[in-house]
Amino acid sequence: MIRFGPSGNSDSFYDDGNKVSEQAPAWLKEKGLNAYEYSFGRGVNISEKKAGAIKKAAEENGVEISVHAPYYINFANPDEEMVKKSYGYLFRSADMARRMGAGRVIFHPAAVGKATREEAFELTKKRFDILIGKIRAEKYDDILFCPETMGKINQIGTLEEIIELCAMDEVLMPTVDFGHLNARTLGKMNSRDEYERALELLSRLGENKYRHFHMHFSKIEYSNGGEVKHLTFEDKVYGPDFTELAVLIKGRGLEPVVICESDGTQAEDALTMKKIFESV
Repeated sequence: MIRFGPSGNSDSFYDDGNKVSEQAPAWLKEKGLNAYEYSFGRGVNISEKKAGAIKKAAEENGVEISVHAPYYINFANPDEEMVKKSYGYLFRSADMARRMGAGRVIFHPAAVGKATREEAFELTKKRFDILIGKIRAEKYDDILFCPETMGKINQIGTLEEIIELCAMDEVLMPTVDFGHLNARTLGKMNSRDEYERALELLSRLGENKYRHFHMHFSKIEYSNGGEVKHLTFEDKVYGPDFTELAVLIKGRGLEPVVICESDGTQAEDALTMKKIFESV
């Protein structure tokens, strides 16, 4: 079953009088949504009690939870001590994800930094190989770890790079952020041909990862370096547009988890995507 939902809480969630994320699953169900991504972007700051309350609310309302690990994970960092911290951030996120009933941990894989892109990517792959071993050693292989395509050109995270990383092990599931891909290609990921090319590349990972990949979608302003900032679906300049992608997803029988990251209107725009998908 394809799922739609927001990343975090939209402005309207608070406008309706809600105060805590434990209230989000019931609110989302009422809106007609069934997915919710909780962000640890600035740190894993959540109590076990709150995590358990979110899990209970999600189960009661049929909402699938995913979590986003801290933004500062970087598996291409040349400093080994900093890389150890990245493993720690990811496993702390996975621990709380489990307590929240989340089966997916989304994370940014790496930044190029002062290395060449080739050097940074090779180092990232070596760190991923270590990561896979740690996932199994520490018994986190019941969770999917989902490296994300990135919006800035100097980040590791082209679709091809994410596919190569996710081919390394079954515990790795791709997060395809079409807004990021559109931003880093300066507007090229915004047509049926480009969407089709992306899905064809994704199919190389095999049926399960192809059919059930994690997906982010939002309209994003970009400049020569790629992503600048997230927008809302009111944007008519930058894109991308969801309709042609919805046609392909439905036509191919795919069932991703679709998370909207619009700026403040993520629940409303997620519902718009759901309606588009149902109408095509």
